[in-house]
Amino acid sequence: MAKEKILAVDDEEDIRELISFNLEKDGYIVETAESGEKAMEMAVSFSPDLIVLDLMLPGIDGLEVAKKIKADSATRTIPIIMLTAKGEEADVVIGLEMGADDYIVKPFSPRVLTARIKAVLRRRAESGASTGDAIHIHNLGIDQGRRQVTADGRLIDLTYTEFQVLLHLAKRPGWVSTRYQIVDAVRGEGYAVTERSVDVQIAGLRKKLGGYGKYIETVRGVGYRFREAK
Repeated sequence: MAKEKILAVDDEEDIRELISFNLEKDGYIVETAESGEKAMEMAVSFSPDLIVLDLMLPGIDGLEVAKKIKADSATRTIPIIMLTAKGEEADVVIGLEMGADDYIVKPFSPRVLTARIKAVLRRRAESGASTGDAIHIHNLGIDQGRRQVTADGRLIDLTYTEFQVLLHLAKRPGWVSTRYQIVDAVRGEGYAVTERSVDVQIAGLRKKLGGYGKYIETVRGVGYRFREAK
């Protein structure tokens, strides 16, 4: 049985109880929060392995909560699954930009939520277990174990998803990946995604990498590749 700790954040008591009941039935340790302020407090005190986060919260909304959690070194590695009634493409893109690891639209199936949680935690464990050598290409250093990227010795601050996208491309220099292949590699197969959400991650990567962003090449009509070192 699972023993991971889950923090469920929603302003509706019925939703919190539904999430708690189903996750506890599967063996998870669950705590809940009804506001953004409480969520940020418990992200530190409860130290969850994953956060299920509603976006439409009283006071500090879910997007701001996600932004603050990802900006804090003490909580930034906690995966976040956004659970919300806001399901337009623009909402999904914004959620991904804030560092969400998955995005589920209400009304939702508790079984689907549980499956998504298991998938995110499994990918996190697999990623954390990776102790392979660092990748060095074009004066970029990608340390899989420490999940750090450096450019000319300077540390580059990337979100979880940005790091995974860069790692996927850099492991296969010269090879073209479609947008859907990138998402399957980062989040697992079956993740609902639009082309724009991948483009947002690539744009963010290029901006943070500065001059090294040019090594992520767009292959028109296909996808992206990382330029081979020569």
